[in-house]
Amino acid sequence: MTATPRPGTPAAAAAAQHRAPGRRPPAPLAPALHRPPSAPAEKDRTDAHVRMAVTLEEAPWLGWILVKALLRFAFMVANNLVALLSYLCYVIVLQPLRLLDSKRFWYIEGFMYKWLLGMVASWGWYAGYTVMEWGDDIKAVSKDEAVMLVNHQATGDVCTLMMCLQDKGLVVAQMMWLMDHIFKYTNFGIVSLIHGDFFIRQGKSHRDQQLLLLKKHLENNYRSRDRKWIVLFPEGGFLRKRRETSQAFAKKNNLPFLTHVTLPRIGATNIILSALVARQENGSPSEGDAKELESKSKGLQWIIDTTIAYPKAEPIDIQTWILGYRKPTVTHVHYRIFPIKDVPLETDGLSDWLYQRFIEKEELLSHFYETGAFPPPKGHKEAVSREMTLSNMWIFLIQSFAFLSGYMWYKIIQYFYHCLF
Repeated sequence: MTATPRPGTPAAAAAAQHRAPGRRPPAPLAPALHRPPSAPAEKDRTDAHVRMAVTLEEAPWLGWILVKALLRFAFMVANNLVALLSYLCYVIVLQPLRLLDSKRFWYIEGFMYKWLLGMVASWGWYAGYTVMEWGDDIKAVSKDEAVMLVNHQATGDVCTLMMCLQDKGLVVAQMMWLMDHIFKYTNFGIVSLIHGDFFIRQGKSHRDQQLLLLKKHLENNYRSRDRKWIVLFPEGGFLRKRRETSQAFAKKNNLPFLTHVTLPRIGATNIILSALVARQENGSPSEGDAKELESKSKGLQWIIDTTIAYPKAEPIDIQTWILGYRKPTVTHVHYRIFPIKDVPLETDGLSDWLYQRFIEKEELLSHFYETGAFPPPKGHKEAVSREMTLSNMWIFLIQSFAFLSGYMWYKIIQYFYHCLF
């Protein structure tokens, strides 16, 4: 019987080599603590540290943005309460003047309406949301009747127009807006109803009825309230909501494929031109008729093709305008003025003309998004821009008037309440 060598002795080692010739003993495993970490794991850990560091650095800035947004919202609520209630009180008190001298009443109402829109403009102005204007100078036609045809990307389009039209004389005071019916139920809806703006309901089922109501509204309110300008968004909705539908319609009807705007709807534009363009009758009027014609309005004289462009195609919405959490932004607005005599009034011709305007808008916006500027007019080498500014003193005065009026009406209502109860 052969004795088994004791483990650990030289004899045992020799016996092991003899039993498994050619096999090497396994190499001892390296301790786990000494393994080098894999490259992806190390990269993820580094990125996580960087993200955390950036977040910690941005925390004070984000906190300030939140505090500023809350303060702006509180001021906006207070501003709405005093301004809108004061407007309503003034309108109620001035009703006897409306019966005695309607023209003077709507003149005063127009000024208050302009001040209200100026307050809305100031919210964006002090957040750093300014406007750069391009193309024709529309101040030259501010005293004539005109229609603005505007592309529609977001709710901030309305605020932008409220701002850039403030320095155009009495345009804002004598302006009529055509906007989606949803705005009727906002805080500003009651003011727009009194002023005579028109709220249009979208959709095929409402289209014919809404056009009839628009025609009646223009006949009853436009000239009687001495309105001069109409703001219209012919696309009938926001770009992001209508783009796919518009492109499908264009493909089906062999129309241009548009990306930055949508194909316009012809109905409201047709109704406005039919109702407001002064049509010259055949023959020469008598002396009395000539005097009567001179006293009447000259009718609609201009169409202002207006194109709004936002940097990087990122529009501003009403929430941003109010809360101011977006960094200061310059919105660019391009104007092109067309005499009404150059616009076809028959339906087919007007449809083609309106399509051509929005094809031009597409080209303008494509150029702007590529270069950061609108292209120069034909025959010019460079496009000239004009920075629109608001007077800080004027904003201070209208805000002071609003808050003082609110306090005054509060004391008056409080006095009568105590007298009655």
